[in-house]
Amino acid sequence: MRWVWVALAVSTAAYVSAPTSAAAAEIRVISPGVISNSGLTEVAAAFEKKTGVKVTIQVDGMGTIMNDVRTQTPAADVVMLPMDLMGTMALSDGVTGFTPLGRAEIGLFKKPDAPRPDVTSVPKLIAAMKAASVVFYTDPASGSMQAGMSGRLLQRADFAGIKGQPIKGDAEPALKRGDGDAQALGLGLIHDPHNPGNSETGNPYLVGELPAELGMHMDMATGISTRAANKENAAAFIRFAISPEMRGVWKTKGIARY
Repeated sequence: MRWVWVALAVSTAAYVSAPTSAAAAEIRVISPGVISNSGLTEVAAAFEKKTGVKVTIQVDGMGTIMNDVRTQTPAADVVMLPMDLMGTMALSDGVTGFTPLGRAEIGLFKKPDAPRPDVTSVPKLIAAMKAASVVFYTDPASGSMQAGMSGRLLQRADFAGIKGQPIKGDAEPALKRGDGDAQALGLGLIHDPHNPGNSETGNPYLVGELPAELGMHMDMATGISTRAANKENAAAFIRFAISPEMRGVWKTKGIARY
């Protein structure tokens, strides 16, 4: 994967020296919901407060974001994408380089009064999901990457017998609005602090991360669009977003910075 290291090297060199312009400037950030809902809004607000540079966030679907980065007017300055899609953008000159941002985990959710099952191994996860009355997950027809991953997981032979139900939207909000009975579970992105040991987080709906060997996570990256109108402020925003100062902000929204 030599191109990844080339892209990261270009990215790092581009961001080291870029200054931040004065107030009244604006940058546009295009991002899928997985990042916009996982700390981007808070990071953008902190950047605006610190620099005076306005940040406009455009939330885009996975099915359209690649084309929109290349063609939409006004063009985005900063691009946020899953790592493999960002690599495609770099190879096709859609971004000038990129840097890793963080990892979003797909986890298991429950009703608040239900006991927290042990899901620290694949057999234990399967047993917990088979005992559920239903397992909600985002309909893959929506084009969501995490929905497709959840759908493929439930199609595995070892997960046969689980009563999966695709829904519009995410599983955690569905459980919160009262969908399903007391034994209902859901698969979806984790937007709260968490850890691989799945200790209590304060969120009564969250069971925890799925076992690491299932690979149920999304690695995200950020880069500057080749169509950017304000590359200096775009670089400054990326530096700020991946700075130690913002690590805690991402963590509170479920993103583990590398």
